[in-house]
Amino acid sequence: MKFAHMGDCHLGGWKQPQLRELNFQSFKKAVDISIKEAVDFILITGDLFDSPYPSIDTLKETFREFRRIYQEKIPVFLIAGSHDYSISGKTFLEVLEKAGFCINVSNFEERNGKIFLLPTVYKNVALYGYQGKKGGLEVDDIERLALHESPGLFQILLLHTTIKDAIGILPVKSVDQDKLPKVDYLALSHLHINYHKLNRVYSGPIFPNNLLELEELKGGSFYIFDNGDIRREEIKLKEVFSMIYEVKDALKAADEITAILSHEELKDRIVILKLYGILEKGKISDIDFPKVEDFIRKKEACVFLRSTSRLHISQPKMDIDVIDSANLEEQIIKKFEEKHPSRFNQYLTAIIKILQSERSEDEKSSVFDERIFSDAKKVFSLA
Repeated sequence: MKFAHMGDCHLGGWKQPQLRELNFQSFKKAVDISIKEAVDFILITGDLFDSPYPSIDTLKETFREFRRIYQEKIPVFLIAGSHDYSISGKTFLEVLEKAGFCINVSNFEERNGKIFLLPTVYKNVALYGYQGKKGGLEVDDIERLALHESPGLFQILLLHTTIKDAIGILPVKSVDQDKLPKVDYLALSHLHINYHKLNRVYSGPIFPNNLLELEELKGGSFYIFDNGDIRREEIKLKEVFSMIYEVKDALKAADEITAILSHEELKDRIVILKLYGILEKGKISDIDFPKVEDFIRKKEACVFLRSTSRLHISQPKMDIDVIDSANLEEQIIKKFEEKHPSRFNQYLTAIIKILQSERSEDEKSSVFDERIFSDAKKVFSLA
């Protein structure tokens, strides 16, 4: 028996057209490999699409690939992920299923506090699945899972969730893998990681889903199960070049960056520029990014991405010569009133006291908010 295990495809997810196309080409590459390997079937463990309502163009491209798989007579078994999932329960996966291109194996019934998964039987295999949900809401359900027995069959469980063993000590809501039903192969997705332990496998994303993943993963992946041998297939269509640079002078930054990049081979690469530091001159908007982008484009890069989240403007020091720490608040207000005379200063002390109010243990947030607004209105004689 040989099958492909894919997940976290996130088709249609990137805003940049070049990356959206690379994402889809990575999915196409995974299909190419699966067909070449002559797999018996393909598993997709959630997040085929990045949205429960993908664009028409994304749907057309996806249908084209599923039609190709169908023509090769390779069945596709899947479940919805947290991105496919919608509150209404309706997803475009149903359209694919009604077209005969796939089978959703998330089939279950609830009784006596348990969720019994019903098998989808294909030849000598029993496939079970439970869909992912937004915000990890599937975790509590998964801890109640049980399987309808299928003796003599190779059992596969498809889940789109987080298991404890894969995240270590991170404080993330997760499922204890030891409490899951015992199966021959646990097909997982949701965490975009390289994880294969015993029969538990996270597929990894078909293509990185954000800038950080592009830096860390460099490319996508999926797995092939071949008569007990489980191997990871990497998908790397483009090289990733990442540059981290400290900026102090926003006006000179573009020239400094292009000078460094002039020595780098950028052709056909994904270029990531990450800026950090405290600006001593100028603002972030003063950095000539069009100049940098034009330079990178002339070096024939595939796509240019930038991050300025760690770049900050220098803040002026507050000149407060306070001596008596016991009356710190009072002296700060006094200093402020001296420098900023206004008829509204008379309200400062009262407003500060109101803002220092704490919510009671049994007080709802909405009630607390209303109380603060009501007290503030009274101070300004608006109530």
